[in-house]
Amino acid sequence: MAYPGYGTGFGDFGGPMPGMGQPAPGAGPYMYLSGYPAYVTYSEGYFSADNPMWTYFTAVAGQDGEVDAEELQRCLTQSGISGTYSPFSLETCRIMIAMLDRDYTGKMGFTEFKELWAALSAWKQNFMAIDQDQSGTVERHELSQAIATMGYRLSPQTLTAIVRRYSKNGRIFFDDYVACCVKLRALTDFFRRRDHLQQGFVNFLYDDFLQGTMAI
Repeated sequence: MAYPGYGTGFGDFGGPMPGMGQPAPGAGPYMYLSGYPAYVTYSEGYFSADNPMWTYFTAVAGQDGEVDAEELQRCLTQSGISGTYSPFSLETCRIMIAMLDRDYTGKMGFTEFKELWAALSAWKQNFMAIDQDQSGTVERHELSQAIATMGYRLSPQTLTAIVRRYSKNGRIFFDDYVACCVKLRALTDFFRRRDHLQQGFVNFLYDDFLQGTMAI
């Protein structure tokens, strides 16, 4: 089966982050910014000090070149990606890291940050498109539309459970909307990796289920 949120609508975040081009590799002098090289070679290219996202990231990253949830919160707040919406809560930042924490360190490197930024940009674009009255919130029918745009096909009962979890008086704010999108993607990915036949059902060990769900 084709899993929702992957390769359709706003679900496919495997591509490069908007506005972040990949310069051709080449030798160059190292210029340091906040203890990090301005030009660092990664598997998919390197990033310069005049790249705003690299600057935001390195300004808060620890000596290991990664950010924890509190550092990610500061980084995203300083970047202004939430725009006029309220800054992301610490809990939302925790599940953002969990979504991309493939080595289970509880932190995020710049490669993962790039992937997160692409996802956030897409989710924000989607949120703004369905928030037609520009109230800064979306209602149940608008959330249903957004989820369908990402390729998910959820039952009314599941949608009701989501709205109950993420709404305040029937309205979903941007921070909660992003938290919902993160959990949908992370849980779908967790399930998809275990559905080897791609049939839409799997058998879980209890401990495996707890590890996968409690981490998100």
